[in-house]
Amino acid sequence: MRDGLTRRRVLAVGGALGAMAAGGLGLAAGLARHPAATGAELRSAVPLPPPYRVPLPLPEVLRPVATTGGTDRYELVQREATAEILPGVRTRLWTYGGTFPGPTIESRRGRPVTVTHRNELPVPTVVHLHGGRTPAESDGYPTDLVLPRGWGATGGHGDGHPDGGTGHHGGGMRDPRAVTSELTRAYTFPLDQRPTLLWYHDHRMDFTAPAIWRGLAGLHVVRDDAEDALGLPAGPRELPLMITDRAFAADGSLDYPSLDPALRTRPGVREPYLAGVLGDVILVNGAPWPVHEVDAARYRLRVLNASNARHYELAFVDEGDGRIREFQQVGSDQGLLAGPVTHSTLPLAPAERHDLVFDFSRVPVGTVVRLVNRLGSGRTRDVMAFRVTRRARDDSRVPRVLSTDLPDWRRADAVRVRDFSFRAGRMGADGGHGWLIGGRAFDPARTDVTVRLGDVELWRLVADVHHPVHLHLTGFRVLTRGGRDPLPHDAGLKDTVSLRPGESVELLTRWDGYRGRYLFHCHNAEHEDMGMMANLEVV
Repeated sequence: MRDGLTRRRVLAVGGALGAMAAGGLGLAAGLARHPAATGAELRSAVPLPPPYRVPLPLPEVLRPVATTGGTDRYELVQREATAEILPGVRTRLWTYGGTFPGPTIESRRGRPVTVTHRNELPVPTVVHLHGGRTPAESDGYPTDLVLPRGWGATGGHGDGHPDGGTGHHGGGMRDPRAVTSELTRAYTFPLDQRPTLLWYHDHRMDFTAPAIWRGLAGLHVVRDDAEDALGLPAGPRELPLMITDRAFAADGSLDYPSLDPALRTRPGVREPYLAGVLGDVILVNGAPWPVHEVDAARYRLRVLNASNARHYELAFVDEGDGRIREFQQVGSDQGLLAGPVTHSTLPLAPAERHDLVFDFSRVPVGTVVRLVNRLGSGRTRDVMAFRVTRRARDDSRVPRVLSTDLPDWRRADAVRVRDFSFRAGRMGADGGHGWLIGGRAFDPARTDVTVRLGDVELWRLVADVHHPVHLHLTGFRVLTRGGRDPLPHDAGLKDTVSLRPGESVELLTRWDGYRGRYLFHCHNAEHEDMGMMANLEVV
C-alpha cells in the first residue's frame, strides 16, 4: 500500500472518530482522500526469481477418512515442514498437512463436515473457518486452544494461563470460558449456508498474524446443485488463487518482525511494523509470481487475499500493449451475486474473496495476460500471469441471473443501530500502542455486544486508516459507504468489508444460526493481535 499517514496523523484521525459517530456519516468522507499507512515492507535478503517462471501450483483436495452418518470426516496434522517456495531455496513452514497452502476441503451445502486437527507444532493453535456459519464451540475462539503435548510442563506459556501469551491487553489476561484441549480437537461445520469459498486459518490470541505468515492457511469450498447447474467454468477451468505476500531472510526462512520469534510468551512486532507487516514477494498458492497456461476459454478464478496487511487493486493487463481487460465478478465473500458485475479493476482487502470469470477467448492465442496489483510498486506490482496456449471448446456461460436466494433485509427491518469506531490508541495501564474498537482493546472476559438470535441490526463503522472488518457467524449487506451508495465491489453478501482511511460504512445483517460467543475484528492480522477484536454474544 502507499504510505502517507504519519503516526501523529494516525492518532489525530483516530481522535476525530467519536465526533463522526455522534454526528452522522458524512464527515468521514472528507478524510477518505488521505492515503493509508498500513505498515512497513520487509525486504528479502535472498535473490528473488524473475516473474512468470514458476508454474501455478493447485492445492491438493483432501479426501475424507470416513463418510458415515451423513457427515464427512477429515483429519489434518499441523506440523512443521520444509518446502522450496523460492527456486533453490529451502524454507521452513508451519503447515496443515505438510503443505502451504493447506489442502482444500470440498463440501456440499447442508452436509456436515468434521475436521480433527492434531497439533504437532511447538505452540498452541486454534482453527477458525473464516466465513463459516459455525456453532460457537467450533468457531475457533482465540483462547479455545489446542495445546501441544507437554505445553503446561514447559513453562512456555508465560504466566501459566493457557492463552499462550502475556497479551497486549493488560498482561496476564485470563478467559474463564476458554475451552482448551491437548494435542487434538474436532471441529464440526454444519455448512448450512450458501455455496462459496471459505478459508481456514489459525486464530490464536495475540499470535494470529505470525502463525498465518508461517503458513497456517487453507481453502474450503462449499458447493450445491443450483450453483453446479449454472454452467459456470468448472473442472480445470476453475482455479483457486490464494494471494499472499512474504519476505525471506538470508537463510531462506520466512522473515517476520516478531518480538518473540518462538511465539511463546511475548506477542507483537517491532515498532516500524505496528500498522501491519508487508512482504516484498507476492505468492499465489504458495508460488512466487507464477504463470498458468490456459485455453482460449472462460475461467472461473476464486480469489482470496490471505495477506496479513497488504491490500490489492487487481487488474488484468495484456503484456504486449498494456491494455487493461474487463472481467466479470460473479460472487463475493458469502457466495454468488444476484447477477454478474463487470469490472476493469477490483480492490481486494485482507480476508476478502472475489469470485471472477475472465474470458481468455477474447485475446489472441500466444498472449500473456498479467494479473497486476495497481497498489503495488516494483516487484509487488506483479501478481501472476496467464499464457493463452490453444483454442478449445467452451460450453461454459455466465447467466444474467446467478442467484435468487440473497437475503432481502431492508433498513426498516433493523431493530437497533450500533456505532463502532476502529482506530489507533493507547491500551491499558502501560499506555502501549494498539488498535481499538470503540476505544477499547480486546478482553476475552468482557462481553462487548449482546444480540438476539434472529434480530436484524444496522451497524455503522468508521475508521482512521485501512481496516478490513470481519464479522464471525453472519453475512451482511453493505448499505452505504461514506453516506453514499455502496461501490460495485460491495455487491452481494459479505463477511469482510474494507474501510478506507476516514471512511464510514453501514452494514445490515441478521443474527441467525447459533447462540454463543463470537467475534468481530479487523482482519489486518497485526491490528487483530494488538487489540482490534471485540466479543459478541448471541442469545
